[in-house]
Amino acid sequence: MTTPSTTGQSTPTPTPSPAPPGALGRRGSLGPVGLVLAGGVSVQFGGALAVTLMPRAGALGVVTLRLLVAAIVLILVCRPRLRGHSRTDWGTVVVFGITMAAMNGLFYQAVARIPLGPAVTLEVLGPLALSVLASRRAINLVWAGLGLCGVFLLGGGGFGGLDPLGVAFALGAGAMWAAYIVFSARTGRRFPQADGLALAMAVAALLFLPLGIAESGAKLTDPVTIGLGAAVALLSSVLPYTLELLALRRLPASTFAVLMSLEPAIAATAGFLLLGQTLSATEAAAIALVIAASMGAVRTQVGR
Repeated sequence: MTTPSTTGQSTPTPTPSPAPPGALGRRGSLGPVGLVLAGGVSVQFGGALAVTLMPRAGALGVVTLRLLVAAIVLILVCRPRLRGHSRTDWGTVVVFGITMAAMNGLFYQAVARIPLGPAVTLEVLGPLALSVLASRRAINLVWAGLGLCGVFLLGGGGFGGLDPLGVAFALGAGAMWAAYIVFSARTGRRFPQADGLALAMAVAALLFLPLGIAESGAKLTDPVTIGLGAAVALLSSVLPYTLELLALRRLPASTFAVLMSLEPAIAATAGFLLLGQTLSATEAAAIALVIAASMGAVRTQVGR
């Protein structure tokens, strides 16, 4: 995964130039690695907080609050320029925003029905598939098979223990996450710094606002709900984006991508600590297999 997300999910960050040999000593690497891990913890604990907020505002209401607050913060911080962009530029950022909205909406529908750890594990299959397809190396068939074994274990041979609709939403969120990565890169090439991200977040927020109002109505104006929604936005979007942006100035892209592959494990931990969602030994093994497959695919991709 290459994004501080917006999905249970993180926003994309630009790929840095590889660090020169020896530039990151054993001690020096602890700082940026810590930032990435802190960003992952922030994202997943933000997702757990969002689950607790759903009874107050509904899944669509939570997504609306998250996107709206994150958009306001990013617009104020980035102050993106609105003039001087081509139709292609605007088309790219609009599609990026639509993808972001779909990814968040599907993921939150998933975590409203199935535990956070399995939901993130299923979602990460999207970036895993993208990495396998982008590499086109035979070894990636091994990683894909390993990931599918993990999914088979997670579903107990047929997802009898998980809500099928929740599973479908999580897989849909994974597909949108893969598209999100693609359009994040395209947006980053067309807009300076984080301007494209800020504009896309605004598009996503505007798209989701009618849905949130339709589902939650006046609940979205409750001060406690707004406060919790703002906390979700800061934990799941603003804070991890900032931490990972700082980390990528000193951390090789390969190390960053491998660390992001740990998100299913972090999500399972957050679900256990905040939501009391326990995993069976089989589910834990399934998550470990998907993490291993994701790490292997990433290392194969960056090692070409």
